[in-house]
Amino acid sequence: ALQLTESGGGSVQAGGSLRLSCVVSGFPYIRYCMGWFRQAPGKQREAVAIIDVDGESTYTDSVKGRFTISSDTKKNSIDAIYLQMNDLKPDDTAIYYCAAGTNKWVVTCLPSDFPYFGQGTQVTVSS
Repeated sequence: ALQLTESGGGSVQAGGSLRLSCVVSGFPYIRYCMGWFRQAPGKQREAVAIIDVDGESTYTDSVKGRFTISSDTKKNSIDAIYLQMNDLKPDDTAIYYCAAGTNKWVVTCLPSDFPYFGQGTQVTVSS
């Protein structure tokens, strides 16, 4: 079975930084899209940052300029992703989930293209 294993969450003060990592293991298939989603208490899960196999990335407006997504690829498939989070704000507090797309190639990776999620890692930012 496919496994997405996140690490790097924790508690920081506002203005601090964290780096999340996600490693893929288990069922092998070609992944064209991967991303980070988050869910804060009482809110719906949202896509934070998405990257495709060519390295093209998109971000939700609230994290632009503060977060950076990157990836490791092998044989035209994404094997791991990372999320560098700088200048963290209390509103960034959430459970962060690594997500993987299917083996279907798409022109643009959209939040609706992600059926697989990890268990999540907690990020808490205090003011």
